[in-house]
Amino acid sequence: MNIEEALHPFLDFVQVERGSSKNTIDAYRRDLKRYIAWLKKKNLSDPKRISRQDIETYLESLAEDGLSARSIRRNLSAVRGFHRFMVAEKICKNHPSVYIEPPKMPSHLPSVLSVSQVGNILDQTWPQTAVGLRDRAILELLYGCGLRVSELVGLNILRVDFDNELLRVLGKGSKERLVPLLGTAKKSLLEYLETGRPSLVSSSGVRAKEALSEGAVFLNQRGGRLTRQAIFTIVERAGRIGGVEGLHPHTLRHSFATHLLEGRADLRVVQEILGHADIQTTQIYTHLEQSHIKGVYFSAHPRA
Repeated sequence: MNIEEALHPFLDFVQVERGSSKNTIDAYRRDLKRYIAWLKKKNLSDPKRISRQDIETYLESLAEDGLSARSIRRNLSAVRGFHRFMVAEKICKNHPSVYIEPPKMPSHLPSVLSVSQVGNILDQTWPQTAVGLRDRAILELLYGCGLRVSELVGLNILRVDFDNELLRVLGKGSKERLVPLLGTAKKSLLEYLETGRPSLVSSSGVRAKEALSEGAVFLNQRGGRLTRQAIFTIVERAGRIGGVEGLHPHTLRHSFATHLLEGRADLRVVQEILGHADIQTTQIYTHLEQSHIKGVYFSAHPRA
């Protein structure tokens, strides 16, 4: 079996055995098709012939093409998983990527909004229409619950528990976690579900049947499930109206975590809410908190 023929079984493995999301599988497919195309140009279709040096040269070519360190690390992860699968399936014996070091990530902190900036965005005047109620609920949940865009898009009504004030969120790898649903996030979501969503359901067309049968929370104006790109557009527009240009949904998630830690929330609790598998991922927000503390010190202390 050549390396191109091994791709489809590997993607099936990722989907069935690992339970990876569609977005993850699409990323694997895109990265590995690029890898395979590069190998074919080098006449390396046989997995047995691929060496460590070949993969290192491939990664160098990605850097020359302008890919970031994060993107190269993701590509290397896909290549490693692919070769590990081929060894396990006895397609080949060699695992040429196992000892390759990924490029170091640049030490930059994610952008975070201040509490007042979040207030300007969330407390703007929202139209009392189905779309206005929906868009407000989207912004409130991204900040109030720290959700990823994919988690927001995939949220279904049966996973909303108003009585216990919880969301049952399906995160990366289809892992479920419980996220508190409190305050204005709960209020805005309830108002949208009671008043806004029924209007969007009544205007639904034939293509919306799947979203409605699944009980999708956030619908477009045709009654279908809202897309990731639509969320990006809604957030960017709300940010612009609230005085923040180029607002990204993940900035609201970063702000959610940072503001919790500034309020002295336990790091492990924040990790659990965000759905981070590794505490080190959550620890980035302690650096943001320290930056905030230093900023307060420099602005307030007479000898700063």
